[in-house]
Parts: sequence; structure tokens; C-alpha cells
Amino acid sequence: MSASKPRKRSRLSVADRHEMFARFEQQMPEPKGELDYVNEFTLLVAVVLSAQATDVGVNKATKDLFKIADTAEKMLALGEDTVRDYIKTIGLYRNKAKNVILLSEQLIKDHGGLVPQTREELEALPGVGRKTANVVLNIAFGQPTIAVDTHLFRIANRTGLAPGKNVLDVELLLEKTVPKEFLLHSHHWLILHGRYICKARKPECTKCIIADICKSAEKTCDVPAEIVEIRDWREIQI
Repeated sequence: MSASKPRKRSRLSVADRHEMFARFEQQMPEPKGELDYVNEFTLLVAVVLSAQATDVGVNKATKDLFKIADTAEKMLALGEDTVRDYIKTIGLYRNKAKNVILLSEQLIKDHGGLVPQTREELEALPGVGRKTANVVLNIAFGQPTIAVDTHLFRIANRTGLAPGKNVLDVELLLEKTVPKEFLLHSHHWLILHGRYICKARKPECTKCIIADICKSAEKTCDVPAEIVEIRDWREIQI
């Protein structure tokens, strides 16, 4: 039997990793996800709907939906056709409407209408994968999970923080390399940084607060930007 290949390691030192997240914390002490929700159930639905869709688009679609269906029982009572009409502006809306009704039905049947607090139980719900489960566990229940989306995957590889060929490798490496005191909020900081600063096509290095730490060959600046506290990225123009 051939030996398995060793997992990649962070290209950043322990000190650099700590400094990176200390700066993120200074910039945004209480980072929040950008999906709108009113309780654990609506959070779960919003995250399911966000697959291959923007948070802005999901928020527009669910603004009125969550006013009349904020529990599994109310959502199930609406029915698939009505849910589909509310969310028809987002991608894959037909399949997503079906999953929302099925997961509502399963929540009522297996969990008394409540959102479960384990990854295994969440992943057993229709339309819920590992990333969705991690988001719900982190935001709704305060568990230090890391949901790796395209932004976070890019940042982890580009900066050298947690190189990996797939999202699971990156997630598992981040769990080991992110300093424990920053683990709870780490995926929010990295996602927001990737969404607004370290963009896919043109990273804005002059606005980056970790420019001197980043190991990317693409970066155009080694001098970190001044750290200014931000409460909500949506409230400012980058």
C-alpha cells in the first residue's frame, strides 16, 4: 500500500496567523453574515437558498416570505407553488422551493419543527450540505465551524493561510491553523475580506490590512492599509 500524501501546511507562521486575525478583529470586532433572517429556521432557509445566488438576491426574495412563514409549520402550509412564487428571482428556484418544503416537513417530523444543532442532523435535511450546516451551526448556535465558500477558498490559498485542492481540505486545515481565540468569527472575516477586498479578478491590495502578511504572488502592495473599524460592509462604499 502506498503512503498517503501529507496534507499541505499553512505558509504563514504562527505569529503571522495570529497577527492576521487580530487585525481582522480590530477592523470588525463582531462580524456578521449578510443574509437576513429572523430566527434559526429562517436562517437555515436563507442559507439553503443562497447556493449559486447572491446574498442580496436572497434577501430581496425572502423579505416578504419570512414575514408570513417564519416557522417550518407556516412554510409547509404555504406549499411548494407559493414558495416558488416568492423566490422565483433567484437561481435554481424550482428545486430550492421543493427542498424548502421537504426540509420543513422533515423538521416537523423528526425535530418538532426546530432546527437541529449537529452537523449530521442538519446534513440529513433536503438541500443541506456541509457548508450550509456549518453556517447554521456557527451563526445560530455559536459553534466554531468554518464554512468554506468560493471567497474563503480563494483567500486561504492565495494568502498561503490554508492551501488546499478542495473545500474540505481547506476547512480542516483552517481548523488547525486559525488561532483558537479567533476561530468562531474566522470564516466571516475571511469571506468578507474576499468579497470586498481580495477579489477574484482584481485584488485591491492597497486597501488590504494584511498586505504585508499575505504570501500571494499576485499582490501589488506590501504596505498594509490603515485599519478602520467597520460594523457592516454593506453600509460603506469600498
